[in-house]
Amino acid sequence: QVQLVESGGGLVQAGGSLRLSCATSGRTFSMYAMAWFRQAPGKEREFVAAISWSGGVTSYSASVKGRFTISRDNAKSTVYLQMNSLKPEDTAVYSCAAKYARYPRTYSEGGDYDYWGQGTQVTVSS
Repeated sequence: QVQLVESGGGLVQAGGSLRLSCATSGRTFSMYAMAWFRQAPGKEREFVAAISWSGGVTSYSASVKGRFTISRDNAKSTVYLQMNSLKPEDTAVYSCAAKYARYPRTYSEGGDYDYWGQGTQVTVSS
């Protein structure tokens, strides 16, 4: 079992930055591919970014590429999402997810992931 706890959300003006953290506990963090998803009110959950267990492979949705950066610190069992140049359309609940992965690759489908956090609210004002 893997427990995931997100933090770092909040209210920020358009153009600002936030860094989300997802702390994990349980089994060996370095065995898990990680990802961030988001869900805005009335919309479906959307893939944001993913990172392989090694940290060497990352992927992003087109809507955040160039503005967001996913990273991980296996020693701290934590994954991060640095969000810059935030826009009002980035407003959503952001959740992290974990998947046991044998190979160093990323996964962009929510159904691929085994464990989810509760989420943290990000609100970007115009």
